[in-house]
Amino acid sequence: MKPERLPDLLSRTSLLRLLAVMLLVISPHLLRLPAWESALVLSIAAWRGAAAIRQWPMPHALLKIALTMAIFAGVYASYGRVWGQNAGVALLVVMLALKLTELRERRDVMVTVFLLYFLLVTHFLYSQAPWTVLYLLLSTVAITAVLIDVHHAGHARPLPMTLRLSAQMLLQSLPLMLLMFVLFPRLPGPLWTLPDDAGGARSGLSDTMTPGDIGRLALSEEIAFRVRFNGAVPAPSDRYWRGPLLTEYDGLTWHADRRHAHAPTPDIKLQGPRYDYEITLEPTRAHWLFALDMPSLPSLPEGTRLGSDYQWLANEPVRELRRYRFQAQLQYQLQLDLPLALRRLQLAYPVDGNPRAQALARAWRAQSRSDEELVQRALRHFHDEPYSYTLQPGAQRADARSRIDEFLFESRRGYCEHYAGAFTYLMRVAGIPARVVTGYLGGEPNPFGDWYVVGQSDAHAWSEVWLAGQGWVRVDPTSAVAPERIDRSVTTARARRTNSRSAALGTLDWPALRYRVEATWDWVDAQWNGLVLGYGTERQRELLGRIGLGDWQSMLLALTGSVTLLLTVIGIVLMRRAAPAAIDPAVRLWQRGIAPLARYGLSQRSDEGARDFIERAQQQRPELADALTTLLRAYVDLRYEAEPGPDALARLRKASRWSPPRRRPR
Repeated sequence: MKPERLPDLLSRTSLLRLLAVMLLVISPHLLRLPAWESALVLSIAAWRGAAAIRQWPMPHALLKIALTMAIFAGVYASYGRVWGQNAGVALLVVMLALKLTELRERRDVMVTVFLLYFLLVTHFLYSQAPWTVLYLLLSTVAITAVLIDVHHAGHARPLPMTLRLSAQMLLQSLPLMLLMFVLFPRLPGPLWTLPDDAGGARSGLSDTMTPGDIGRLALSEEIAFRVRFNGAVPAPSDRYWRGPLLTEYDGLTWHADRRHAHAPTPDIKLQGPRYDYEITLEPTRAHWLFALDMPSLPSLPEGTRLGSDYQWLANEPVRELRRYRFQAQLQYQLQLDLPLALRRLQLAYPVDGNPRAQALARAWRAQSRSDEELVQRALRHFHDEPYSYTLQPGAQRADARSRIDEFLFESRRGYCEHYAGAFTYLMRVAGIPARVVTGYLGGEPNPFGDWYVVGQSDAHAWSEVWLAGQGWVRVDPTSAVAPERIDRSVTTARARRTNSRSAALGTLDWPALRYRVEATWDWVDAQWNGLVLGYGTERQRELLGRIGLGDWQSMLLALTGSVTLLLTVIGIVLMRRAAPAAIDPAVRLWQRGIAPLARYGLSQRSDEGARDFIERAQQQRPELADALTTLLRAYVDLRYEAEPGPDALARLRKASRWSPPRRRPR
């Protein structure tokens, strides 16, 4: 049996629809691929469309082999490998486009369609937002419509009809999908991650800090986390969200201390009002969890641990939305006794650079009677001298040995990391143990919900100094330069952009409009995160426990029973739809009237009308012409006349009772 050829199973219109759907599916990926690969994919798709219209021959096998090898080499050159998330998706996209050049059999078309389904799912590797799901549902309808076209060999059905049928099939599958989502056991780890996810943190904050790192985040509009308070809410100036601590300094970059990561957790004394809150953290691909300074809990949240520097850490990198509850008390005494090894570490600094800064710190030490007085002297210096708080401090010299001197005595322009880094350096030179703390400051309430949004633009850096009898004390030198930064979230950059748009649009209140749109979208995003993305193992166990399905055996039994019941209902509905409808009396009598012709080897074809069939039968059996003519007239009168006579049914019933003449015995 010959294989089914493409012209017989996929019309030109259907092939062009396949190309359009492929472009729909891969279009978001094209923005992530290297330029050469996106151009190659679009070129192959354009060539295949032209070949379908102009009937061009397909390329030779040797050319396709050479192109395949070149593609593998190009992907390897771009990514350094051909596996993993980014390289794997890139290779899949371009090989799918190349598959269009060898659509020869039905199997090739089916493989292409199923590859489209698979490629569609890979979008979840990059985004799980509500709009992504909407886009995937619409794309699923489009792919299924192509699949329907494939099963109607040789001709394309009308596009509205095909899309309507595809949408109906998708809607019919939604109950089963929802049931599986609720009852199917949740995996303990995130599903939509691959080896490429092991890279740097998406949040922007990391365990290093170089001048300019946090300043660049101020222009970001991404969300770091959302927080919902249960009761009282701290003032904006008290909302310091503690993150990575940086203790080692090489003259340019501050680094986290890895040598003492497993040291004992320091003692802490907490007092003052207690704030109860819940954080929904966006994926960071890092271990640290942000908490209000200082967190207090009788027990650790599941899957977390407390670091030696009183930083909360997750046991596994945060690769999906993470929800956790904390309590906090803003008045505390942390680590009243500082071990000698940690004291040395947090007094260390490069001695062969920044001579003017070192001289300034030593002068403060000589003029101060206590460490507390020295700290206040440093803050007054930042307040009284002409320092400015800006996102654009200008370029600094490449020589790391003079970076702090240049900032303190020449440019005097910087962002929070400049002030925190310089202050910490000065304290160490003056003999006070100090370290840099990075995290977030503030948070903006959502007017449509009961939570606060902490964005990447709220990233902040401050210092901690160790004082005898007080332990580690938070000191934010930014407050001495720009106290307004402490009282509100950083929205300066966004305000500049919206104000410029307002000027261009005249009286339209663009900032207010944009704020409401962003707040509305944040509300939608938060609901989606809570109901869908946040539905993990703990939420599922809690939900099913309320209905008595807390253990896995009960869950499996409920899942099996629910799926069986749902499939049974679907089967009954489909059987009723497939059951033959009541036959028109005219059709029933017509079928009875032509039944005797079967003994002569005559039967009506599916594409043959009543008149054509009778004419064919009369040609082969002239002796039956009169009876068949009477049958045809009675049938046409009853079935097709606008107003058949009152005796039309009786005449057809009588005509259908004819019988062929009996053969005379020889």
